[in-house]
Amino acid sequence: MVDLSVTIVSYHNEEDVKAAVDSIEAFTPDTMTKQIYIVDNAGEKLAGLETQYGDVTYLPTGKNLGFGAGHNYVKDRLDSKFHAIVNPDIILKTDVFSKLLAFMQDESIGMCVPRLVNEEGELLAVYRRELTVWDMFIRMFIKGGFKKRQAYHTMQDADFSKPFDVPFAQGSFLVVRTELFKRLGGFDERFFLYMEDADLCKRVNEVSRFCYCPDASVIHKWEKGSHKSGKLFKLHLQSMFLYFCKWGWKIV
Repeated sequence: MVDLSVTIVSYHNEEDVKAAVDSIEAFTPDTMTKQIYIVDNAGEKLAGLETQYGDVTYLPTGKNLGFGAGHNYVKDRLDSKFHAIVNPDIILKTDVFSKLLAFMQDESIGMCVPRLVNEEGELLAVYRRELTVWDMFIRMFIKGGFKKRQAYHTMQDADFSKPFDVPFAQGSFLVVRTELFKRLGGFDERFFLYMEDADLCKRVNEVSRFCYCPDASVIHKWEKGSHKSGKLFKLHLQSMFLYFCKWGWKIV
């Protein structure tokens, strides 16, 4: 059993994946045993990472499985104590995993999220209170409005210098106990893209704790694809509908 497994799902972002893997390799100590899985949903030229790094496994899927199913693709292979779900557009600048795994020595914590910042070091608004129909409507259709409500929803009143429990944080970089991830069945594959992270956070919080770790920081080049693409926007709306059908239509 290794200390840590990592999955990165690739879909037309070859250079980002290479940069993410390079940063993980550069800033994770050799004393921590790890296995990195690259799940390729688009048939890209990433097999060389397997040759470059002895702890990388390259897995082309032959089709686009989506985000959740892509991460689940390795679920039965995992033989680790902790598992990291990592977006391709993540960059490490320090030894993040040592801090996160030390944080999770508190056995009441089933999953944690680090401090996610942009390339200028500014904290990203990716930590959120329980999702409601109203908050998602504002997010999708009135992005510049109801600023107090948006600030409340994105936990701007929280003290980000200290740990706290999180109802939902964006699934760009999560570390979960592998046993728990397997017990929960991984991601709900009915969500092709979007909201699968919210669903996983909800299920983790039902049986354990999902916590923010202030001592570890990673860079996230947040693309916000559904705000730029009509196709992705439609997928986001479909996933929202599925989420509220599953968990209840909490309005506010």
